[in-house]
Amino acid sequence: MQRIEVKATWTVDAAGAIEGFASIFDTVDRGGDIVRPGAFKGVSPPLPMLWDHNPAEPIGVWEVVQETAQGLLVKGRLLIADLAKAAEVRALILAQAVTGLSIGYIATKTMPRKGGGRDLVAVDLFEVSVVAVPMHPDTRITQAKANEAGKVTMSDLDPAMLQAMNDLVAVAIAAAMPKETKAADTGAAQLAARMDQIEAKANRLPAPAIVAPGELSAEKKAWAQYLRVGSQGLNDAERKTFMVSSDPQGGYLAQPEISGEIIRDLIEFSPIRSLASIAGTSQPSVIYTTRGLLSGAAWHGEVVTVPETTGNPFGQREIILRRLSTFVDISNQNLLFAPAAIAEVNAAIAEDFAKKESVSFVSGSGVLDPVGIMTNADIGYVPMLDAALITSDGLIKGFYKMPMTYRNKGTWVMNGTTLSAVRTLKDTTGNYLWQRSLQDGQPETLLGRPVVECLDMPDVGANTFPILYGDFSGYRIVDGLAMSMLVDPYSQAANQRTRIHATRMVGADVLAPFKFKKFKVSLT
Repeated sequence: MQRIEVKATWTVDAAGAIEGFASIFDTVDRGGDIVRPGAFKGVSPPLPMLWDHNPAEPIGVWEVVQETAQGLLVKGRLLIADLAKAAEVRALILAQAVTGLSIGYIATKTMPRKGGGRDLVAVDLFEVSVVAVPMHPDTRITQAKANEAGKVTMSDLDPAMLQAMNDLVAVAIAAAMPKETKAADTGAAQLAARMDQIEAKANRLPAPAIVAPGELSAEKKAWAQYLRVGSQGLNDAERKTFMVSSDPQGGYLAQPEISGEIIRDLIEFSPIRSLASIAGTSQPSVIYTTRGLLSGAAWHGEVVTVPETTGNPFGQREIILRRLSTFVDISNQNLLFAPAAIAEVNAAIAEDFAKKESVSFVSGSGVLDPVGIMTNADIGYVPMLDAALITSDGLIKGFYKMPMTYRNKGTWVMNGTTLSAVRTLKDTTGNYLWQRSLQDGQPETLLGRPVVECLDMPDVGANTFPILYGDFSGYRIVDGLAMSMLVDPYSQAANQRTRIHATRMVGADVLAPFKFKKFKVSLT
């Protein structure tokens, strides 16, 4: 399962217009990847502009997205009049505290590069973020411009700043007058220091008035200060007043802490995907050519007619991609105070999809889901020679009914309940069929072949098929485009929740049933 990865020179003006290069072609980024020209073919604006890839913090929109000879050029607007975060980001950019752009994408076509790393040939671009440290060292802001909206006039300065500027003028005049060299150096140093102070204060964004003037209670003052600067900007007295109110009728105002730790349920997956052969496609289905045995060849004399080949050993098998979709709601509070929550949502959806896929790969019907291995009627079976139990004779008989080529590449698959029964089986000399591995990292074996636990396989019972053995290259899984994610902040806004939709396309079928053998608990 691929995940959204982060890759990433630009300009911004005081009105919020912003442009730059979000990706540079043909150069290696910090992750060892190289984006190739044409990788963004088909990408069209508008695209979301996020802060540090956080979907809960949009700061603007990209209105132009185009490939150039240098890389991916983007132009857009920071919504500084509507979003406080956008105004904060613009201030950071102008102060050169934040200088990077970065893209959020899923790689749809890659090529391995000799010596390590990948060539990104095609990507699905979802968003472009403003970041402090981009993945690519050359994706930086190119310049910061100021227009009329960004100029400071004398009427904008408070009396303290006006006095400071008058002091600076006096220091400058004194430093320019012919005096001792030491005195002149001191005046120049004072001038530089005061200029730095005024520049820093002039660059600060004015804070809007939160409360009406007048005498306020300590609790309201602390609350107003919290709204202006957040909890990190409160002093000790304000923080104590804010967290515990002394109003006997109003109770206590104490915000609970939201931990960044995520408590996860255990998710178990069947291993069929790790065993099967995997292919990818951008089409709704894939047709494979199949070949059976060709047995028309015959020995003949010089004047004997060669017999005609009967039957047609070549055929076709179509694997249709099936759609798997879900959505999940998450509270806006979690998104705001626990940034790791969105990554955990993505992981939870991927795990849910993997769980549903695993079940289908074993027992899927092929109607709305992929075709499962155990539901394929062309796979033969071997009886266990017992109506209710697994027998060692049945396992050995079925094992050697497999063609030698596939038998030597096969893997045993069964669930944990069946494994517990098989571990006690012995041959006629009293040796356990199940052999423990003598080397670290090597799997335990049954009749010399590895055993894999698959929790979706059936339990042992009369007329059941609890064991499967085969060369799993005969089972083909076809993945469509990478998982599609859509964040919907509107439909559940009244409930203070964000809904995240996800869709994935996948198909599967048995292409070579002769590479498998099922084991049935029965006498015949």
